[in-house]
This record gives sequence, C-alpha cells and structure tokens, in this order.
Amino acid sequence: MEARSKVALVLFAAFATVPVLAALLDDPFLLVIATRMLAFAIAAMALDLILGFGAMVSFGHAAYLGFGAYAVAILSRFGITDLFAHLALGVTLSALFALPTGALSLRTRGVYFIMITLAFGQMAYFFFVSLSALGGDDGVTLPMRSTLFGQPVLENDLTLFCVALGLLIALYALCSAIVGSRFGRVLTGTRENITRMEAIGFSPFRYQLTAYVISGCITSVAGVLLANQAEFVSPAFMNWHRSGELIVMVVLGGIGTLTGAIGGAVIALLLEEWFGMLTDHWPLLFGLVLVLVVLFSPGGLTGALRKLRRGQ
Repeated sequence: MEARSKVALVLFAAFATVPVLAALLDDPFLLVIATRMLAFAIAAMALDLILGFGAMVSFGHAAYLGFGAYAVAILSRFGITDLFAHLALGVTLSALFALPTGALSLRTRGVYFIMITLAFGQMAYFFFVSLSALGGDDGVTLPMRSTLFGQPVLENDLTLFCVALGLLIALYALCSAIVGSRFGRVLTGTRENITRMEAIGFSPFRYQLTAYVISGCITSVAGVLLANQAEFVSPAFMNWHRSGELIVMVVLGGIGTLTGAIGGAVIALLLEEWFGMLTDHWPLLFGLVLVLVVLFSPGGLTGALRKLRRGQ
C-alpha cells in the first residue's frame, strides 16, 4: 500500500474515533467541530486538486461553498429537503458558474488568474448580499436540516457526522482516481511545463477547465454540509476571506498531496479553536504559525513528516 493511502487511512480512522471520544468525555460539541472539519477538509482537498496538481491558484473558491449552502436554503424554501436534491442543485450551480468563469480565467496566467478568480468570487458574493429574498447580508436560518430518504435523521449530530465522513472518504477516492489517471498525469504535466504539454500534442486548456469544474462541484458538497451543520446560510460562506482560509489550509497540509489538504484543514480549525480560547486576537498567533511553517517547512505538514521519516 502506498504511503499516501496509509496516511489517508490513519486520518479516516482518527475521525472515526471522534464519536467514541465525544461519548466518553460527554462532550457532544466535539461532533460539531469534527463535522465542520470534515466539510472544510472536502473543500481544501478540492482546491488542492487544481492548486497542487494544476498550479491554478483560485482565490474565489469560496463561491462554490456558497452555492452548495444556498442550494440547501433555496430548495428548503420550496419544501424540498432531500439531501440528494440539495447536493444535485449545489453541484449544478457550481458547474454552471465554474464553466464560463473558468474558461475566461484560464485565458490568463499567474497573478492575473488569481485576481480574475477573486473578482468572479466577489461577484457571486455581492449577488447573494443583494438577494433580499434570501436574507441579503443577514443570511437566512434553515427551517430544518436536510432529510435522508424522507427521514430527518440528519437532525442528529452523530448521523450528520457519519454522512460527512462518508462523503469525505468517497470524494477522496474520486480525487485519488483522478490524480492517478491519465487525465491527472496530463494535469500534473501542465503544472510542470504547459508549453511542453502543448508541444507533445495535448490541449492543456481542456484538462485545466475540466479539473476546475470538478473542483468547484466537489467544493459545493462541503457547502451543503456546512449549511446543515450551522443550520444557517449567509454570504459570509463565499467571502474572499474564506477563499484565503482554504488556501492556508492547503499550504499548512502540503500542496499537491490530497491527504495534506485534509490534515491542513484539521490543523487550521484546531488552531483556530485553541487560539480562540486564549485570546480574541487569535489571528495574530495563527499568522505567526503560518510564517513559521512557510520558513521552516515549505512542504507543510506533509513535508515535515517526510523529513522526520528520512531522519533529517
């Protein structure tokens, strides 16, 4: 078994112990935090698919979190509470947004790509801010969580956690299959040298755009989970700050390693909770940690583990 698969199994096993810990410590809040971690792990992994393997630094990826979250709010307003319907609408909205905006963004490179994805993300953000029918800037409280096969089983935090963990495992398997396929190898080749890929007969644009759309669709799944976890949806889900947080999670875990993105999301949210208990100015401490990681372990958590394994 590959080292990457072993790390993934360890991460999933660690998540699986959370309900036991919550029961032993009589602290149901652990399940709430862990569900949030799972949702952000999915979003960070989706971003890493294009950032780590395609060198596409999207600074507007939080928009897809918002599409997933608002899919729950919109359908709930019409009495449609089925989880699969919410996921389907979130994925559809994300694909419809990612296809044209990705096609335009991929006409640019480097900092221009970053800025244009930021601009599209902010356009989506301000659209929902001005949408008074869904609460505008104040957001909207969900009447209930999504139902599963007509049953309100997700009202139970443990069930929601299990569904989130199942989705993370399934989407990790999907992303691993994509990365390991011919499509993934071509995508990685565009990261290394796009001109060389064109010279040997590939069309990088089609591969990059497909990866961009897939990444947006996977991120929307995280948005559906976050909406259910919070039972509240607002434009804050898709603010550019949230896009920056997703990039930080990927950097903390290690760019170009799907398991690193999952680990980075866990570490970032743990630090946020821990520093938040120490001081109201926790972003200062978080920023210090990020600076230290960039200076001493540019490969993030994954890079540090590699050094330890080599005895460096």
